[in-house]
Amino acid sequence: MSVIEWFTDPANWTGPNGIPVRTWQQLVMSSTAMALALLVAMPVALALGHRGKGVLLATNIGNVGRAIPTLGLLVILASIPEIGVGNTAAALALAIFAIPPLLTNTFRGIAGVDPEVRDAAKGMGMGGGGLLWHVEIPLAMPLIAAGIRTTTVQVVATASLAALVGGGGLGRYVVDGFALQDNTLIIAGAILTAALAMATEGVLALLQRWATPRGLRDTATGGELAPEATVMEDDHIGAALPTASRGDRD
Repeated sequence: MSVIEWFTDPANWTGPNGIPVRTWQQLVMSSTAMALALLVAMPVALALGHRGKGVLLATNIGNVGRAIPTLGLLVILASIPEIGVGNTAAALALAIFAIPPLLTNTFRGIAGVDPEVRDAAKGMGMGGGGLLWHVEIPLAMPLIAAGIRTTTVQVVATASLAALVGGGGLGRYVVDGFALQDNTLIIAGAILTAALAMATEGVLALLQRWATPRGLRDTATGGELAPEATVMEDDHIGAALPTASRGDRD
């Protein structure tokens, strides 16, 4: 059977092993992992960035995150009896995989806000919370959104590894294809995984543009993780600060 025939076979679109079910499983695992990662990374990154401390910590966490082998972590978690094999181990491994880039990007975005902007906001009567929510986060949004976007796409693509420890998702086609020596099944699984990752990228690109303040959209990184701390350009900062100030007064 060719790949085209496989995709046009109605049997592959229905039942517990059908494409919709496997796609949904992949999305649930990825969403769970990202929710856990955001819950852990964002508060820490916002606090450190707002206080201007923890540069070494954020950098080291990012470096450690890049060094962690996701497959090895997945196998270790699956071997713990309290976790076991399946989607739970995969979601936890993906969450750990996602925390470092989220924390690093968010920290650098907040810490990279121009100190003069902070001083101006404080001079207008903003407290710590108002400064963070109405000035620092809006100005750092291009970098924060880019980190979330890129990390989510990586998580969605990597979630296929769940099949190696008895989980579901689109990787099930690849693993079963190797077991059955069925090249069509392997290729179909790879195509579906790539298509889902690209669709996720497209949707999040639109959401990133929507979430980024209009005056800062030209500075958005387009989904790339920033290698260094970002300092916003003065003209964009000047355009965004009055809006933030009005929101604080409201």
